[in-house]
Amino acid sequence: MVVAMNGGNNIEIMSRNGDVPVKRQRFNTRVPLKVVLGSQWGDEGKGKIVDMLATDVEICCRCQGGNNAGHTVVVGTKAYDFHLLPSGIVNSECVGVIGNGVVIHLPNLFDEIRKNEDKGLTDLKKRLIISTRAHLVFDLHQQVDGMQEQNRGKNLIGTTKKGIGPAYSSKATRNGLRIADLLGNYSNFSEQFRKLVDFYVRQFPELESVVNVEEELERYKVLREEVRPMVRDTIPYLHKAITDCKTILIEGAQSNVLDIDFGLYPYVTSSNCSVGGICTGLGIPPHVLGDVFGVVKAYLTRVGSGGFPTELTDEKGQILVDRGHEYGVTTGRRRRVGWLDMVMLRYSNMINGFTAVAITKLDILDCFKELKIGVKYILDGQELDSFPALDEDLKRIEVVYETLPGWEEETSAARKFSELPQNAQNYIRRVEKLMEVPVKWIGVGQSRDSIIEVSSC
Repeated sequence: MVVAMNGGNNIEIMSRNGDVPVKRQRFNTRVPLKVVLGSQWGDEGKGKIVDMLATDVEICCRCQGGNNAGHTVVVGTKAYDFHLLPSGIVNSECVGVIGNGVVIHLPNLFDEIRKNEDKGLTDLKKRLIISTRAHLVFDLHQQVDGMQEQNRGKNLIGTTKKGIGPAYSSKATRNGLRIADLLGNYSNFSEQFRKLVDFYVRQFPELESVVNVEEELERYKVLREEVRPMVRDTIPYLHKAITDCKTILIEGAQSNVLDIDFGLYPYVTSSNCSVGGICTGLGIPPHVLGDVFGVVKAYLTRVGSGGFPTELTDEKGQILVDRGHEYGVTTGRRRRVGWLDMVMLRYSNMINGFTAVAITKLDILDCFKELKIGVKYILDGQELDSFPALDEDLKRIEVVYETLPGWEEETSAARKFSELPQNAQNYIRRVEKLMEVPVKWIGVGQSRDSIIEVSSC
């Protein structure tokens, strides 16, 4: 392979088969493609950061997950809730792309579109593009999800019961159905749907009396015409957008410690929500990725079962829940809360290589006299060099904390770093040093303008 600079910012790559030139491709290296990813257990406030960055982008993409995600964007007095739609679509000039790596429950998608249009967003259907290769989530998958969770007894994973896991399972076992299948020959789609139902009925016989196959097929006959205008092959669409240097923002759902490979298995989601999921979930090459921004909540939250070394179950924990309104956007479940965990954040950075991070919800910590940050994990007397793979190990970890003075002042009015109380500034700078990643933004409230841009030290 021969690599040659061709002037400007273009790289020419010429592959050789023996001595015979095979193909020459030209890649523009000035592609302004940005990525926003969660760094903890989700619910970090990614939607707010995406909304801020999306004010001047042309395309915003979702690459994985389904309507188990929940992003809230507050603009003025209106709060928009997104589950499948890329939250950058709040920008009326932005096109939303739902990539091949996303699993889609069409009834929920159209319900989400209607609810947000009722709040004032316009032309959502005209500004949404859905990949032909995205897999479908059926009500059947949601019913199976609930049954599987119920059968786990006390070892609940904490699934949202939105059918996401079973839909990805269908994808992996190659009996799933995609948007392309729905829009193709409907007789073939119907036959494959019946086979999918039979597959699950053999596992859960009670489904036979629950699933009305004919009604479902009639419903999807209507849904396919409703979705048809939004569907296209997103691979060449994004390729052309990249070639044309369109501004593109990619919005991750869930977060690194929920990743199917890198998360706290089995208490994970069913997709890759770390940086690798972007390439596989959208069909774009890794060399076009530019800035990768991690989002960090100023404390830590999670839902579901499993270890949580810095968890607070006392009065301080309840204060965080109440002040932070720590209830899931999708499920309404109360989140578990705890102190910031730097071992987790350093692990996330190892995998994703964050360019910079945004720290959200700093204002929730305004009332504390002192704050703690977990800086080391000790297991059986030995310090761990990373986040463990086993939940049983995570549950036995002893955390070494650093204690910092709080600021006991309101920060919600601050719009410059210098306007923050000195102890709040010290907290941010300490996180920055411990994580070894610069802090670029700080969130101090729900509204769109409650963001402080930070200058480097």
